[in-house]
Amino acid sequence: MPTYRPPAIPSSEITPRSVYLRRREFMGLVAGAGLALGAGGARAEAPATMPLKTVPGPYKVDEPLTPREDVTTYNNFYEFGTDKADPSRRSGDFKPRPWTITVDGLVGKPQTFDVDKLIAELPIEERIYRMRCVEAWSMVIPWNGFPLKALLDKVEPLGSAKFVAFETVVRPEEMPGQSGYFQPMPWPYVEGLRLDEAMHPLAILAVGLYGETLPNQNGAPIRLVVPWKYGFKGIKSIVRISLVEQQPPNSWNSLQASEYGFYANVNPEVDHPRWSQATERRIGQGGFFGSGRRPTLMFNGYADEVASLYAGMDLKANY
Repeated sequence: MPTYRPPAIPSSEITPRSVYLRRREFMGLVAGAGLALGAGGARAEAPATMPLKTVPGPYKVDEPLTPREDVTTYNNFYEFGTDKADPSRRSGDFKPRPWTITVDGLVGKPQTFDVDKLIAELPIEERIYRMRCVEAWSMVIPWNGFPLKALLDKVEPLGSAKFVAFETVVRPEEMPGQSGYFQPMPWPYVEGLRLDEAMHPLAILAVGLYGETLPNQNGAPIRLVVPWKYGFKGIKSIVRISLVEQQPPNSWNSLQASEYGFYANVNPEVDHPRWSQATERRIGQGGFFGSGRRPTLMFNGYADEVASLYAGMDLKANY
């Protein structure tokens, strides 16, 4: 049975992010030092993405987009490894097609959906969202997807349903982070939302970014995006969504409850035990060794849209 050994400190807090984000520039600085790119000296490239037919979505932010290279090479996706560069380097063998997603539980019409049929049937919107990681870094990403509500409406949630549980795929033969004796966490990765959060129009299921299908390293072929919450809520490569009555477990909260709450709302007043959340680094800005720091916004800047969901709640206790 695998031994679960969570990393004590995220790699982003050890190695400057710019080393990963500007690999070509970094390699130029250390040329001649014989720095290897990994086992065998080669990078495993993920399969090419395909264009998506999209329509303008109702949400966008008027901020510079994070460069696509940064969005696709600086990722948390422990199924491929705990280093920020691992998902882009190690996801080449992952096969996101064909793919189905089962929606069941407290619903009137449980169904299994083919993701490509959903893409063909539902309007795929472009939405530009701020995204904020619990490790105090952020991006601005043009996602392509559809409201999670559109999928949930198809299965007709019952009145007894209060929460939505999500589960990711387990394929250790394709996801090297899921194999080996020491594992960063138990698999499958699981997440959850309250039903009213899941039905909020800002919550989407993303099937692409920058107008193309999702790359493997970003959660292909379908992932959750909840922009007012920290990034670990955005479960990737989803295979099951279940509507339930009781609050479901979520992986990071189950592993380290003192550091990762169920709600995970972006809140500059609630620090992680090991670092402040009052400011953040905007990835792709600030130069090669620049910080790009800025104040963290409550609810990641979406307070006008979502604060009412938590009226009367103590957001420090319910972090």
